[in-house]
Amino acid sequence: MPRIRVRLDAPRDRSYTVEIRPGLLAEVPLLLSRSDGRKRMFVVTDENVLRLYGRPFMDRLASGGCDALLLDVPAGERSKSGGTLSRLYAKLFRGGVRRDSLVIALGGGVIGDLAGYLSATALRGVRLVQIPTTLLSQVDSSVGGKVGIDHAAGKNLIGAFHQPAAVYIDPEALRTLPPEEFRSGLAEVIKIAAALDAPFFVQLERNAARIRKENTPLLTRIIETAVALKASVVEKDERETGLRRILNLGHTVGHALESSSGFALRHGEAVAIGMVCEAKIALELGLLARAECQRLEALLEASGLPVAPPRRINERAFLASMSLDKKGVAEGNRFVLLRRIGESAHGVPVPGDLVRKTMGFPAKKSTHG
Repeated sequence: MPRIRVRLDAPRDRSYTVEIRPGLLAEVPLLLSRSDGRKRMFVVTDENVLRLYGRPFMDRLASGGCDALLLDVPAGERSKSGGTLSRLYAKLFRGGVRRDSLVIALGGGVIGDLAGYLSATALRGVRLVQIPTTLLSQVDSSVGGKVGIDHAAGKNLIGAFHQPAAVYIDPEALRTLPPEEFRSGLAEVIKIAAALDAPFFVQLERNAARIRKENTPLLTRIIETAVALKASVVEKDERETGLRRILNLGHTVGHALESSSGFALRHGEAVAIGMVCEAKIALELGLLARAECQRLEALLEASGLPVAPPRRINERAFLASMSLDKKGVAEGNRFVLLRRIGESAHGVPVPGDLVRKTMGFPAKKSTHG
C-alpha cells in the first residue's frame, strides 16, 4: 500500500499519513474502529455519495462497534455556505460532540472543505479524517489542511488551516464518478505537474489517451505522484506564506471565473481556463516560451478540458471577485505564473490592462482628455 507521510512537526507534531490503495474504502471502517472505536464519530457526506457509498460505510462502522452519526447535505458547491454550516453545528451539538470526537469527511472537495471547517471550528477544533471520493479531492483538497466555505463575495473567503489526522484514498471510488467530474479533477493533476514537476507532466502527455477512470493501476500511480508532490510543498510552507502559493497556478483567474459564473463552471474547468489565461499572461510578460504555453493547452484539450473563457463573462463580477481573491495584495493582484513546464514563480505583479486583454474585456477608457 502506498503510504505518504506529511511531516508537520513544528511547533507541535501534526504529521499524518495518506494511504492510497484500490479497495481501501471498504476497509476504512475497520481501521477506524480499531483506532477510534470508542469515540463519537460524525460522518459528513452529500446526497450523491450517501447513495453510492455512505450507507455501506455506516453499516460497516456499526458492525465494528463504532458510535457514528450521519450528517448529509445537498450535493454541490452551494452547500459550502454559512447556512449549511450552521445546520451542521446544530446536529453536532445535539449529537453530543466532544473534543475527542472524530469528524469524517466522506466525499469530494466540497465535503472535504465543509467538514474540515466544521471540525476546525466546533469546540475550537476536533479531529478530522479525510476520505476523498473524487479525483480533484484525492490529489489536491484532502491533503494540506486548507478548509473553508464560500461567501457571496467569492469562493473560499472564509476558512482555516486544519490538518487531518489521516487521509484514505481509494482510486476505485473514481469508477462511479461522472465523466465531467473526472475531467475536472484532471485539471488539478495537470496543475501540480505544470507547476512543480516536468517529468510528471511528460508522463501525463504520454498517457493522456490512457488516463480513464476505469484504469485504476495508472490512476493509482498518478494519484501517488501528485499527492507526494503536494505533500513536499505543504511540509515546507504549511500556511501558504511563500512556496505553497505555487499550487494556486490557474486559480487567480479560475476562482474569479467560477464565482462570476455562479458556479456554472466546475472548479477544474475554471482552473483549466485559468491556467491557459495565466500562461498567456506569462507569455506576454516574456516569462514563458510560446512552445511551453502550447504544450499546456494541448494537454488540457487532450484531457477534455476547456481552454478559453466563456463568451459571456460578467466583467464586473469577474474583476470584483479577483480583487477579493485570497492571493491578492494591497497593491493589486499578484499571480502565480509559469516560467517553464515544471517551474513557476509566485507573487508576480500583472498590470490590470493585461488581465483585461487576456480575458477579452474591452480596454479601460482613459480618463485623460
